[in-house]
Amino acid sequence: MRPTAATALVAALREDIDRLLAAEPDVRADVEDSVHQMRVATRRLRSVLRSYRRLFDAEQTAATLTELKWLADLLGVARDAEVRAARFKDLLRGYDEVPVEVVRALVGASRHVYATAHAEILTALDEPRYRELAEVLTTWRTDPPLAATAASSDAATAFDRVLRRDRTRARRLVLSEPTATPADRVELLHDIRKSAKRLRYSCEAASTVLGEQATDLGARAKRLQTVLGDHRDAVESREAILAAAATTPGAATLFELLADTEEAAAGRALARYPAAAAFITGTA
Repeated sequence: MRPTAATALVAALREDIDRLLAAEPDVRADVEDSVHQMRVATRRLRSVLRSYRRLFDAEQTAATLTELKWLADLLGVARDAEVRAARFKDLLRGYDEVPVEVVRALVGASRHVYATAHAEILTALDEPRYRELAEVLTTWRTDPPLAATAASSDAATAFDRVLRRDRTRARRLVLSEPTATPADRVELLHDIRKSAKRLRYSCEAASTVLGEQATDLGARAKRLQTVLGDHRDAVESREAILAAAATTPGAATLFELLADTEEAAAGRALARYPAAAAFITGTA
């Protein structure tokens, strides 16, 4: 008997809910990479709920999406600072003598942002708002608010429809990129990255139902997401370096070299973009 959309969605949601809830103790203990793991699980849940929204009760899903975004935003501040601190540390390893002021302005400042953001996460985890979200998700492990159509819909048919819709959304953005103005291009590429990530997660949720079809498409979407993620990280790192340079006297040359390094990294990532995006437009 072919699985229904309801059965397949319960399985997909359970995996991500378990990942999110399992990460909480490690986040509290500030275990390395734990914030990242919890953030990914939160984002995956949001993505699945949005991509497969027609198979869920709209009102209950909307409320939980709001709470998941709240949690993802909290985790995102800490994770972005964590990534930036590590990136700056790696960049500075290429220089024999680095003024302590530069280390403080880049690595130290990022670590301070992380520490502050992590403390805010710990406060949030003890608040009723998070406890209520965790209780809802625990219930959803076995009994999510599915629409009546989910119980009767064939999983393969319903999931294939979602993947086609997510791919079409990404395709529209990719096709609009060549005509974007230089001022708009960076943000458009970021939107393309987010659409690729959404497609990836919808594919991963469908992999047990659609098999190789979803697995292959998800791998291609992940590659595009990664390429544009590398670009975005380099662009944002360069901006942070220039901002730090403006408030840190005496090391202008080093800051300029670091900014140039990140500009080159952004260029290398962008050079990989056409090949990574070709599957979206059907040219590969």
